[in-house]
Amino acid sequence: MSEARLQLLTRAGCHLCEVAAETVTRLGAEAGLTPQLVDVDAEDELRTEYGDRVPVVLLDGREHSYFTVDVDRLRRDLGTA
Repeated sequence: MSEARLQLLTRAGCHLCEVAAETVTRLGAEAGLTPQLVDVDAEDELRTEYGDRVPVVLLDGREHSYFTVDVDRLRRDLGTA
């Protein structure tokens, strides 16, 4: 998986993932970023590590939040707060 600055690990059919994608896309745009959406089921390693916790927000390759987007923290960490 190539690392974009802002990534969202998702899976098809996940309602929380759909909500998180909208939020991360909006917050990314505020910071001039286009988040990379990654399906955890596309890679065995990702599914093993993150599959039971999607959606997962990664910032600079590190886990930032999971299940829900921590909007205030993400804005702060992106420098848009």
